[in-house]
Amino acid sequence: MRRRFGPPPPDGGPRLQRADRTGPRTGRPTLPGPATEVVTLPSGVRVEHLITGTGSPVTVFAHGLAGDISGTRPLGSGVSGRRVFFHFRGHGRSDVPSGPWSFEDLAAELRAVADLAGATRALGVSMGAAALCRLIAESPDRFERVVLYLPAPLDGVRAPASVERLERLLAAAESGEAAMIAEAVELELPPAVRNTPAGWSFLRQRVEQLQRDGLAPELASLWDAPALDPVDALRAFRGRALVIGCLGDEMHPVFWAERLASLLPDASLEVFDGPAVLWNNRRELRDRISGFLNQ
Repeated sequence: MRRRFGPPPPDGGPRLQRADRTGPRTGRPTLPGPATEVVTLPSGVRVEHLITGTGSPVTVFAHGLAGDISGTRPLGSGVSGRRVFFHFRGHGRSDVPSGPWSFEDLAAELRAVADLAGATRALGVSMGAAALCRLIAESPDRFERVVLYLPAPLDGVRAPASVERLERLLAAAESGEAAMIAEAVELELPPAVRNTPAGWSFLRQRVEQLQRDGLAPELASLWDAPALDPVDALRAFRGRALVIGCLGDEMHPVFWAERLASLLPDASLEVFDGPAVLWNNRRELRDRISGFLNQ
């Protein structure tokens, strides 16, 4: 049985000097996450989900590629009502159906989770935003309000940085080695955060999650076809939208945020000055999302 170890603590924390780079290192462990449940969708696919909060409205949150529930929860910290977080296929404890996969599959899962919860609002991150775009184009009346945060390209063409990131994470998760996973995940942290308590906490959590649950290689097949074609189908959406992009993010070109905002009939566009918005502008981002969804 493989033993699971987290990455080393930040500078100043106690360590064990070992030749084995994947061996255990001391330091405070991550706190256990909230208890999630696995629900079976009408399609038969089982997905892991978490419900927080009470009352109305109900908002469903769709994570990005190789993301997870814990990474999406900060975006809903100021949102009132019930908040529904879930893992798409191939993530967390959700099923891994036979591939290839498509954004039609992801949109169907998002719709099913929203239907089960009675959600009238939705937030999508990157890949989740692309799945949400597919859904609202197919069903323009499904949501009253949507937030598209750092939307991924909808034309099936990914930036080289995005391709490299997925390949790196898939190889690291397949290895099962804490050190290799930590090296892959650390590149996603802003340099200023990498040697801080917040950065190490994030890193430990992600290493443990990827060691435990892995990452499905079928995810690479999602971009074999456009997420939405034609993109102009978004003009039919009848709800309100908030589109959030940023400058300097190679994997989430601001062009797509601007284009989606121009297509959606009732949309507001927010563009942050630099990448790593969740790290560098967390309070402003949270307030912008909650201010929009709580109306």
